[in-house]
Amino acid sequence: MTRAFKPDPVPPLVLTDLVDLASRAPSAGKTQGWHLVVLQGEDTTKFWDVTFPLDQREGFPWPHLLDAPVIALPLADPQAYLDRYSSADKAASGLGDSTDAWPVAYWTVDTAMSVNTFLLAAEDAGLGALFFGVFNDEATMRAGLDIPEHLELLGAIALGYPVGGPNPPPKLSHRPRRRLPEQIIHFGAW
Repeated sequence: MTRAFKPDPVPPLVLTDLVDLASRAPSAGKTQGWHLVVLQGEDTTKFWDVTFPLDQREGFPWPHLLDAPVIALPLADPQAYLDRYSSADKAASGLGDSTDAWPVAYWTVDTAMSVNTFLLAAEDAGLGALFFGVFNDEATMRAGLDIPEHLELLGAIALGYPVGGPNPPPKLSHRPRRRLPEQIIHFGAW
């Protein structure tokens, strides 16, 4: 993940290509119930001013994160899944009745898969990206962007051209960078 960006804009066609690739991620019933609010230019400054106010930035270890020319907000749409699963070919599943009928919130799963595909596509296009949570004043941000209440915000993606080479990982005390496959795989049973 990139934490230092050049302020250079991302060409619209590149952004469109990233979203096109992300739309190919797996999706329950091919619902594709996700949206992406894309902020550029002065809108990114407004985003940061609401979600990471100036008075909280002192000592922030990645000041060039705020230089990202694009902030993308992935939103999951549960209603799209209810509508899709109310269709004739899916109605027998009973999943169109209510979100409570779903054993797993596939709108969140599918949106996350799209986000991951978007992140990989960005890397492949020579861009840097960072997925992060929106921890402060989401309600004010949503209101300012007219985001419908029923859509679920997964987080935010900073996107742009990285400064220099790969960014060093954050200092995580004694933790290794990633788990080994043999620590993850359980063949046959747990």
